[in-house]
Amino acid sequence: MSVEATIVRHNRRVQAAPGGAHDRLIRFLLVALPICIGVLVALMVLAPVASQGEVSFLLDRNRVELTENRMMVDNAMYRGADNSGRPFSVQAGSATQRTKERGLVEMNDLTARLLMNEGPAVLTAQNGTYDLDREAVRFPGAVNFTASDGYRMIARNVSVMLPERRLVGDGRVNGRVPMGTFSADRLEADLQERTVSLIGDARLRMEPGSVTTP
Repeated sequence: MSVEATIVRHNRRVQAAPGGAHDRLIRFLLVALPICIGVLVALMVLAPVASQGEVSFLLDRNRVELTENRMMVDNAMYRGADNSGRPFSVQAGSATQRTKERGLVEMNDLTARLLMNEGPAVLTAQNGTYDLDREAVRFPGAVNFTASDGYRMIARNVSVMLPERRLVGDGRVNGRVPMGTFSADRLEADLQERTVSLIGDARLRMEPGSVTTP
């Protein structure tokens, strides 16, 4: 046996001897490996929560500062039913309720969907104010009413009473129906019956060919 082989065998005997380096390595691994496994399991459990960025905390209501707007919501929707039990919905791109004392919600990109006897109808407007208590929408600008049978009406400065399917307006209202344009000091319209009442300095301009005869 060569000298090199003798030295290698001697070193192996030293490492394998009780209390040697091999035994110290095994004891270290017996402690370190369970700890590493525990850390990995903890990271796997906590990683989904940490990725969502959610934090739980308690607030003292006596120390919380009030924001200017009581409530602000994107893609808001309100649902209800009319006097006949037919559903309606009011949806907006954004909605803001400034005070809790008054149930008024300011809406932008507003769409109201109604179920009429002939089928669904849609009210659209750039903005409006929804009265939660009365279930009425006030439109300071133009509102476009479109029924499923093609009937259309455009009005400005009016309110729509959703449970009654009525449209009312005060203070020089104007708009358009299939037969022409109209204006008056006051307006009352039944969206279901397609009747429009003009009150006070009423003007109706009929367009040729807009009215068909049987």
